Amino acid sequence: MDAHVISLANQKGGTAKTTTCANLGIGLAQAGRKVLLVDADAQGSLTLSLGWEPDELPITLYDLMIKAIQDRPVTHGEGMLHHEEGVDLLPANIELAGMEMSLISVMYHETILKQVIEPYKHEYDYILIDCAPSLGMMTINALAAADSVLIPTIPHYLSVDGLGKLMESIGRMRRGLNRGLRVEGILITMASRTTYAREISELLRTQYGTKIKVFDTVIPHSIRAAECSAEGKSIFAYDPKGKVAQAYNALTKEVIQHEKQRQKHRAEIGR
Repeated sequence: MDAHVISLANQKGGTAKTTTCANLGIGLAQAGRKVLLVDADAQGSLTLSLGWEPDELPITLYDLMIKAIQDRPVTHGEGMLHHEEGVDLLPANIELAGMEMSLISVMYHETILKQVIEPYKHEYDYILIDCAPSLGMMTINALAAADSVLIPTIPHYLSVDGLGKLMESIGRMRRGLNRGLRVEGILITMASRTTYAREISELLRTQYGTKIKVFDTVIPHSIRAAECSAEGKSIFAYDPKGKVAQAYNALTKEVIQHEKQRQKHRAEIGR
């Protein structure tokens, strides 16, 4: 069975999207799944958080996408990095910022990223794509390549209010390029114990919970999550007994359970 491709997307910055991509990916690897992470953000935050210096890498996602645009062959595994905690990474750096312009004049420009990851789908259980905090061409490529979208959001009114635009983009993608695209779920991150945070979380569950999944797991606000990124490690390696590690472990279990339910549903339909 091919990998389940999940894009982590939110046009708002500061929602722990990259932190979630890294820790969910490594959590899935610890649960025995084969995982490929794809850094689709020109800031290279995922690459940096896993311990690599983006500007020192000879080959990144940009090079692979340029080869796909020019219909040039790519050596299998080219540019791929292997992290000590059991995940593989297609890295990014600032060169990817020029991809928006490169894609404009290309036929089928929304599917170039899909072409790059397609050869790897049969080798992994999960492919997680860390999107840029925008709804630009790279994010459109990530949505076109994905089976589902995981949306990290902080319990803040402006973040909840901004979800509407992302939902519109997902809706347009469903009507056109990627009819099978669905929402994996909304994940509340960086949650404090304040009354305001609880009220916004309840508002989010009320507003969206009847239509799409809002994860039971809530990722608490903690300086530890930021510290582990600076060390190039996951929260499981940096602070294994802490509350953030426990939360990402719970999220990993929810994602796996969600996938098992989908597989069961597909099997029942196929009978």
